[in-house]
Amino acid sequence: MYNKAFEKESFKKEVKDNLKILYRKTIEDATKQQIFQAVSYAVKDVIIDQWMATQKQIEKQDPKTVYYLSMEFLMGRALGNSLINERAFTEVKEAMDELGFDLNSIEDEEPDPALGNGGLGRLAACFLDSLSTMGYPAYGCGIRYRYGMFEQKIENGYQLEVPDMWLKNGNPFEMKRPEYATEIRFGGTIRVERDCQGREKFIQENYQSVNAIPYDIPIVGYGNNVVNALRIWDAEAINTFQLDSFDKGDYNKAVEQQNLAQTIVEVLYPNDNHNAGKELRLKQQYFFISASLQRAVAKFKEKHDDIHRLPEKVVFQLNDTHPTVAIPELMRILMDEEGLTWNEAWDITTRACAYTNHTIMSEALEKWPIELFSRLLPRIYQIVEEINRRFLIEVDRRYPCNQEKVKKMAIIYDGQVKMAHLAIVSGFSVNGVARLHTEILKNQELKDFYEMMPQKFNNKTNGITQRRFLLHGNPMLADWVTDHIGNDWITDLSQIRKLAIYADDKKAQQEVMNIKYQNKLRLAKYIREHNGIEVDPRSIFDVQVKRLHEYKRQLLNILHVMHLYNQLKEHPDMEFYPRTFIFGAKAAAGYRTAKLTIKLINAVADVINNDKNIGGRIKVVFIENYRVSNAEMIFAASDVSEQISTASKEASGTGNMKFMLNGALTLGTMDGANVEIVEEVGEEHAFIFGLSADEVIRFENQGGYNPMDIFNNDQDIRKVLMQLINGYYSPRDPELFRDLYDSLLNSRNCGRPDTYFILKDFKAYAEAQKRVEWAYRNEEGWARSSILNIAGAGKFSSDRTIQEYIDEIWHLDKIRVEMPE
Repeated sequence: MYNKAFEKESFKKEVKDNLKILYRKTIEDATKQQIFQAVSYAVKDVIIDQWMATQKQIEKQDPKTVYYLSMEFLMGRALGNSLINERAFTEVKEAMDELGFDLNSIEDEEPDPALGNGGLGRLAACFLDSLSTMGYPAYGCGIRYRYGMFEQKIENGYQLEVPDMWLKNGNPFEMKRPEYATEIRFGGTIRVERDCQGREKFIQENYQSVNAIPYDIPIVGYGNNVVNALRIWDAEAINTFQLDSFDKGDYNKAVEQQNLAQTIVEVLYPNDNHNAGKELRLKQQYFFISASLQRAVAKFKEKHDDIHRLPEKVVFQLNDTHPTVAIPELMRILMDEEGLTWNEAWDITTRACAYTNHTIMSEALEKWPIELFSRLLPRIYQIVEEINRRFLIEVDRRYPCNQEKVKKMAIIYDGQVKMAHLAIVSGFSVNGVARLHTEILKNQELKDFYEMMPQKFNNKTNGITQRRFLLHGNPMLADWVTDHIGNDWITDLSQIRKLAIYADDKKAQQEVMNIKYQNKLRLAKYIREHNGIEVDPRSIFDVQVKRLHEYKRQLLNILHVMHLYNQLKEHPDMEFYPRTFIFGAKAAAGYRTAKLTIKLINAVADVINNDKNIGGRIKVVFIENYRVSNAEMIFAASDVSEQISTASKEASGTGNMKFMLNGALTLGTMDGANVEIVEEVGEEHAFIFGLSADEVIRFENQGGYNPMDIFNNDQDIRKVLMQLINGYYSPRDPELFRDLYDSLLNSRNCGRPDTYFILKDFKAYAEAQKRVEWAYRNEEGWARSSILNIAGAGKFSSDRTIQEYIDEIWHLDKIRVEMPE
């Protein structure tokens, strides 16, 4: 649909004017980066008119608003997505063509904002897109990281972390809002005074503080003029430079506050293997939470006199345990700044805060040492202590003299503050992110809480935005879908079910396979340019791209690749369909096993890719610095979606949904949202293997199993594992992969070996891979399954997920924004 705001000639003129104003350049003299900036500011000019209109409508209507609090927002590039949602991509592409530039290459000048890393952050980004598209008022609240987690470089097969300089050329889409600067206080002591009515007043003294400065990034709804904001907080020193200290020669003291401010916002997830890292991470969490809540309360008070009505107009969604300090911080604001009693503040807080749990594994549920928490956040700790005291009275009333219940449910216990327990006790809603995940929470990890407060627990299966991951990421397939069923799927993905009637249509099958081939050519070109590896686009593209963690089992994948290679070496004439195994993942900087797995993948790739005797029948590729912008290209080109986590460990997954929407077939365990994907498409159109969640849990309750039995009785597995320690893939250092070998066969840290059942599932995985090969040989059958996967993806839109949050948790008011003609 034509967008008048992007009329071609006026848009071209604005781009040229922006080049003149910003850079004193003409279109002929400008660099591609300067063109990108000029185009972005021209697009932003249109967006701001809609943004202002949205704010005016919100002021007029006074709707209920959600504040989505998250440590991560993995947004992806803004230019292309904004043009898609403005329904102006075609017009701007034509305008740029006439100016002599390819819009796709201009898009490549935009760095991915380094504001997130994994699925949790990408989910948050999809949710913001859906909220705007569906016309619901929302703020995403996070941190404006200067360097993100890191930019990943691969050198000699090892991951090298370097700063992600995403802001070096500025971010044309952000808007600094210094008028909303907020002071954030750390440390110090708490003094108690009594007012004339005898009420206690808590005063923080001798603290350190920084200013939180918000930067707003517009989140454009699809074709509806609604623009919400991602509000990311930067830190600035309150006193940037202490001249008296400098004059006295105390140069460190002179810039002390500036250094504190810079440190807070430098990186996402600082390495917390040491005390300084733990302290910094807690500072980050309190920094953005306190700033967001102070501003939310102030904004509410601009239109309302009665603070007790806050839950009627505001809801805070805690995206995992990281933002849980929002609960005691809201209590602090309501009591210490608004003068409410404990009971009044508690009533408001428990009606305004809701919690999303993103993990089943108890070790990933955040806990803080009391010493650190109480020293850094003294007033917050006092409030948490009181919440805990009152809650334990309730536990004792329900389960008299039951110390085991106290141990399992206390918020403060064993020298630790347990943030998940705080979120469950204090929030009005606790949701899991896939049906299986929620059931495991209720019946296993959070069973005691569920038994005591079942009304709080609910499920919201995750979703993805089809606008980025199909409409923008795979334009050829998006056009094909629209040609066959119309364009309603763009805002109602359930419509895509209509494609199912084309599953047996030979012409449609051929068209879908040809689109896949074109996308594989595009990815093969990217791999050639970035990795120097030639891959065959006619081979099966078998892909595992996601955060690197042991439970996601990239190790199982690469061990199987080693097994296939052994088979080819032993039987060079065996029937074998060419395979390209593609990996992409970042490992946390302090996660040694994950980083060693990356080295193994690259070591195996070096051997296999350079073995001319196998005729290129296997290729292994590790895509450096996996991120949203190259993910779009990868999903579009994939044949096989590797979703092979240990059953019961993956909360949901969203990569599985992106692959499915782009026509890849799932190879996976019955874990997370895989269960629901298989329900939608049918198990005959996926490749399911391995232990079930119940079986894994049963083994764990029994203390595991003995992987040495498998090692002793299966010569194929034994050969693969011996290659980890005999120098086959590391001739200069045969012991290089010893830790991976030991993790599979030997007890570590007083625990059990093969924690994630890699060897237990190995044979089943290998059999599933054989099924993949035989299925792919039948092109018609594969194309049919691919179309049915696309048609079955309707449930997995973030639009559906958000509507469930609104109907069952948030109860937001819809807004409608009209622009003047």
